[in-house]
Amino acid sequence: MDGPPLASLSLTHVHYDPADPISHACAYLALVPQALVITYAALMWSTREVEIILMFAGQMGCEVLNWVLKRTIKEERPAQMHGKGYGMPSSHAQFVAFFSTFLTLFLLLRHNPHHPHASSTHAPTPYWQRLALAVMSMISAGAVAQSRIYLNYHTPRQVYAGTLTGVICAVGWFAVISAARHWRLIDQALDTPLARWLRLRDLVVNEDLVDAGWERWELRRQRMMQQSGLAKKTT
Repeated sequence: MDGPPLASLSLTHVHYDPADPISHACAYLALVPQALVITYAALMWSTREVEIILMFAGQMGCEVLNWVLKRTIKEERPAQMHGKGYGMPSSHAQFVAFFSTFLTLFLLLRHNPHHPHASSTHAPTPYWQRLALAVMSMISAGAVAQSRIYLNYHTPRQVYAGTLTGVICAVGWFAVISAARHWRLIDQALDTPLARWLRLRDLVVNEDLVDAGWERWELRRQRMMQQSGLAKKTT
């Protein structure tokens, strides 16, 4: 008795030409968004950094926008393509464009390890290294985007539209977070019981984590102890 027809998991299923080394490399580049999601999850769990959590929230919002745009525009993929569903805009291009753009803005505009609490045990990351990392992320994003054209999953127009959408989302979300920091909304959120219970922290923006990190945690611990002492006295 024959069973039901089997289907492939399109999330990691990539068609490529095994005789073409470039096509083979493009197939691995197609897995970059999945690898980045795993990286996000590992960093959020291990560091509890609010900046990473906010970046991931913006990344997921960008993905939701891509889902809506595809089903609104309803543009088909290229002729003789391998992918399923609509193609405008490219979700791969939009994903990596958001990631590389937001990372670049963070490294060059927001992260300042020299001020106000430079570490006495770790050398701060110099600007040229942060710039090099930003350039590498942009080049990698471009390679992922072009791989979608090479593998015939998207037309150039669909890839470029996805790239532009990802860049706009990243710039907009970066501006929103910057405004939230300016109005100290993030600091207020970190002082809530839920944030303290989750052990969320915000050390990557102006600090090199080690000395300043312990200093901030010590101040917060002392404040919590004082509040606990006042509560005992009142009871």
